[in-house]
Amino acid sequence: MPLDEFALIRHFFSPPATRADVRLGVGDDAAVLAPAPGHEIVVTTDTLLAGVHFPEDLAADAVGHRALAVNLSDIAAMGAAPCWATLALSLPRVEEPWLAAFAQGFLALADDFEVALVGGDTVKGPLGITVQLIGQVPAGAALTRSGARPGDAVMISGPLGLAAAALQLRAAGRPVPEAAAARFDRPSPRIAQGLALRGRASACIDVSDGLSSDLGHILTASHCGATLDVEKLAAVAPGEAFSGEEALHLALDGGDDYELCFTCAPETAARLSGDPALGGCRPLGVIETRAGLRLRQPDGRCEDYRGHGYSHF
Repeated sequence: MPLDEFALIRHFFSPPATRADVRLGVGDDAAVLAPAPGHEIVVTTDTLLAGVHFPEDLAADAVGHRALAVNLSDIAAMGAAPCWATLALSLPRVEEPWLAAFAQGFLALADDFEVALVGGDTVKGPLGITVQLIGQVPAGAALTRSGARPGDAVMISGPLGLAAAALQLRAAGRPVPEAAAARFDRPSPRIAQGLALRGRASACIDVSDGLSSDLGHILTASHCGATLDVEKLAAVAPGEAFSGEEALHLALDGGDDYELCFTCAPETAARLSGDPALGGCRPLGVIETRAGLRLRQPDGRCEDYRGHGYSHF
């Protein structure tokens, strides 16, 4: 006999309490949480739809991992520590093996980052997953998109374009390098890097829709522009199966990288590039007064660049 809604929640999504600041978790009308004194709450929500945000045949544990990872990435970009999550699932039917694997992927990542699942909902419908993640940050310390200033360095926390390369190769029926597959299936949110950037980065965002698009949000919020160096971009672009203009396009517009793009003073950039807590971040360019995004070619020419990052509409 299939599990009903409440048995499903009890069976798959009622993990033991892992945080003392959860006064009341799964099983009541709402959760009761106790933020740390002197902290502000940071809240993010993402919805993932089968066939839109992940392939319909993606392994269930990878779907569970991604559902939480994309929210963790938003919390990382704010320089916050993740704490509590809610999960709403729309399911076409109850398939217990799929649910068991999904829950394993979700809860394993939650355990890695000491996130407590404290509530949610389940309904019948097309496969869709909505996660709300709540974090906390010392009052006044949250990173935002609006602090970049002319002269700041544009930095990236890691490689770009591998996840998009994986999707493109899969769609073409070509072999997918293991590193690229892992980047899409099980992204690694940069929580430690976000915490390390508190008080050091002037602006920050996670790269989910493509560097050109997400950096564009910083430029808009900060009322400035930027020039990126093509040679520096090439150093972080996918090197397997793609090269040249195609690799550069994936790095600029591919999306699903979940690295942190941030800005900081030039002297800070020099120190951060060698900081092990930042996992080998690299400079890509510079913030400028003139609006818009430009690419500097190896011969010194600068060209305007109109990004083509992901957009739902």
